[in-house]
Amino acid sequence: MVKAYTQEYTYKHPWERVTSASWKKFADPENKRTLSHILEVDTLNHKLDPSTGKLYTTRAITVHSPGPWFVRKIVRQDVCHCVESTVVDAKARSMQLTTNNISLEKFIEVEEKIRYDPHPENPDGWTICRQETSIRIKPLSALASMAEKVEQRCAERFVQNSAKGREVMERICKYLEAESKGLARS
Repeated sequence: MVKAYTQEYTYKHPWERVTSASWKKFADPENKRTLSHILEVDTLNHKLDPSTGKLYTTRAITVHSPGPWFVRKIVRQDVCHCVESTVVDAKARSMQLTTNNISLEKFIEVEEKIRYDPHPENPDGWTICRQETSIRIKPLSALASMAEKVEQRCAERFVQNSAKGREVMERICKYLEAESKGLARS
């Protein structure tokens, strides 16, 4: 079984501000409480392709293992390591992030895709965020009802954490907006 869901959210901020907030989301110590499931984020590499102008970045993200306590007990691990690959195309005003777990993959596969684009109704003022997440519990597939319950619980946790992430992004966007207005007055 695979539990998949999609979410859309409109930031009432321009694309440049929202994507800037995305980079700052994990770095701001003020957000540690809200994003307490994120333990560590390290940039592994980044490359700017001079021919296309696209920025490619890879980050390692360590999180508290998702799912119910009994699953963490079975897998004997409280943390999960993930890799996030990001492509930013400033010319097209598009930012795409794909995150996959690289630990616990014998038990669970999680893929999260997030895309930030200018909103079609207000491309210079708003940004649309589209998030797709799929969760697949592997060893429990023989016990389909159990696997479905675990996948559902994991999905609920991802939805909660997504809301926390949007809250942090909104806070950073407002800070960046205030900062830019302060600079404009100077």
